This record gives sequence, C-alpha cells and structure tokens, in this order.
Amino acid sequence: MSSAPLPVGVIGVGSLGFHHARLYTGVPGARLVGVCDERRDRAEQVAAELGTRAFSSVERLLDEAEAVSVAVPTRDHHGIAMVALGRGRHVLIEKPIAATVPEAESLVLAAERAGVVLQSGHVERFNRALRAAAPYVASPLSIASERLAPFQRRGTDVAVVLDLMIHDLDLVLMLVREPVADVRASCVGLQPSRVDVATARIAFASGVVATLTASRLAPSRVRRFRIVQATGTLALDLVAGRGEFRRVRPGVAGAPAAVERIVLEATEAEPLGLELESFVRAVRTGGAPAVSGRDGLAALDLAFRVLDAAGCTPALATA
Repeated sequence: MSSAPLPVGVIGVGSLGFHHARLYTGVPGARLVGVCDERRDRAEQVAAELGTRAFSSVERLLDEAEAVSVAVPTRDHHGIAMVALGRGRHVLIEKPIAATVPEAESLVLAAERAGVVLQSGHVERFNRALRAAAPYVASPLSIASERLAPFQRRGTDVAVVLDLMIHDLDLVLMLVREPVADVRASCVGLQPSRVDVATARIAFASGVVATLTASRLAPSRVRRFRIVQATGTLALDLVAGRGEFRRVRPGVAGAPAAVERIVLEATEAEPLGLELESFVRAVRTGGAPAVSGRDGLAALDLAFRVLDAAGCTPALATA
C-alpha cells in the first residue's frame, strides 16, 4: 500500500454530494483534489468553501483523481460511472446503484474487468445502531422495518422503494443471505406515475420473513428496525442511533428463564464519513469494499421485484 494519500474527487455536489466532498477532507489516507457538477457555479461555490478545485468536466477531474464518489441523479449514475470505470478509476456510487438492473449489471462487470473497487452507497450499514447491534445478531427469524419521512422533492426522481426502502432491502439481504422465495407488495402515490408509499413482505427459502414499510408522505421522520431471533429481540431506532436487545437467558439450576435488557450503543461517528473511510481503505489495501457493487445490484434487483409484485412499474417518477 502506497503511503501517499489517495487523490479523490466528487462528481455531483448537490445536497448529498457536498457532504461527500466535505467529509473527504478529513478521511485518513485521502486527499480531495476537486469536485465537478453540471452546474459550474455550484461546483465553484463548493470548491471555494472547501478549499479545493472546481473542474469543468468529468474527464478533467478523472485526470487528477484515482477514486471518485458519484452523487448525481440516479438516471445519470450509469453513464458517469462507466466513464470513470473505463478510465480505471475506483468508484463509490450513491444508491440506488443505477436506474435499471441491466445498467447495474454492466457497472459490476466493468469494474471487475478493470480490477477496480466499485462500492455501493448503502450508508445505513454504518448506522450507529446497526454497528452496536452487530455482535448480537444471530440467524434472524423475522425482520420488520419502518422508514418514513415527510415529503420533499429531493429523491422523487425515483420510486420510494428505490429512494427509501432500498436501504432496508440491503440490510435484510445482508442479514439473511438466502435466496428470496416470495415477494408480495403494495404501493400508492400522489400521482398515477408516482410511488410514494410502499409495503413489502419478503419470504426467504428457509422461512425467514421480512416486512417493510416505506413512505415519504409521513408527518415525521421514522427509522425503526426490528429483528426477532431465537436468542431474543433487537429493536433499533436508526434515527437516534441506538437500540436495545431483550435477550432470553435460559434457566440455571432450576431457576426459570429470564429476559435481560441490553442497551445497544456504539461510538458516535457520522455514517457517511465511515462509508467514505471504508471506500478509501478498500482502494488503498486492495480489500473488498464494505458494500460491493454486487450488493448494490442485489438490492436494486429486489427493489424492482417489490415494484413488480405491487404492480407499480414504471418505477421512475416523472416529477
């Protein structure tokens, strides 16, 4: 591993891309060389604020950066990421990894051919509550999630399943790691072409069932995740970044079984910052990314299965 900092850049510095750029300035082993955005004035504004350079094109940024975050609208993920991968650059691409499953498949294959890191931006894997719960998770029997948010225009270029629920689909796939046997779902939207509220029931080959709800028409922000397993129940609040594990303790010497409450806490850290650190570490060490391109593809494929089961395609919003 080279001791020189990894030159990184950010393509797309809207509300989320700005935070990629901001956090890269503090990631160990990385050096932010610049940003690029289709709005030249926005790129210059962010560059001035962060003390970096605004590049006039993606190609010029790729001349300087060995790794990039792609934080443009979903419809542009494939085109821009393919340019970067074609230049042999490592890519962290925001979720969903692409607008369609075939696009995601081509990104994964391009990265594998180029021998570079392709990481999918499923930032909830780095949530404080999930990190605290990880040592206690063992063979889930059922999973339930609620991911609710007030309406805002950002993110409405895709269905709520691809905008919000996909986080929980990724978590479920990470925890269960079995073939999906059955998907049932329903959805509604403010307009016929929109999907703003969705529920899904996903059954796995072993009988594990996950029930998920996502809405961007809620009065307040809610992120709840619950795991039931033979050893007890984990209840996580992903907004607060904490949770609890109610563990069943077997009876000893004739004493009855008891339930023990364990408060789940982990070190405070910004999840996106941890995600970027994991990306830089994978590039510098040659290790596997925390959330691979194939993980992003699997989550996207399941998201479209949910939409198909609900009869809510086309998935892309027209707003």
